[in-house]
Amino acid sequence: MGGDVGEVNSSHAEAVIATVSAHAKSYTRGRGWDTEGNPYDDVRAVILTASARLLTNPTQITSERSMGPFSTSYRPNDGWSTAELYVLNRYRERAW
Repeated sequence: MGGDVGEVNSSHAEAVIATVSAHAKSYTRGRGWDTEGNPYDDVRAVILTASARLLTNPTQITSERSMGPFSTSYRPNDGWSTAELYVLNRYRERAW
């Protein structure tokens, strides 16, 4: 499945979103969620973009595909993107 972007079933997508949500909640130490346990809109956007990246390359290894003159390269992610960290760090509780 390395880099093979096929159909994603809803149970797999939900599992990935739940995992990424747990990572985000852990990273911010629980901040960025409302009293009902829903992430704020900007945190939700981080969760969705990170989940989409993981669903695109579930093995998280580099793979390349080509067809004729076109090629695509999927590279592993070393964690949150810079834009995602910008959002998450707004909520992160830091120890002093």
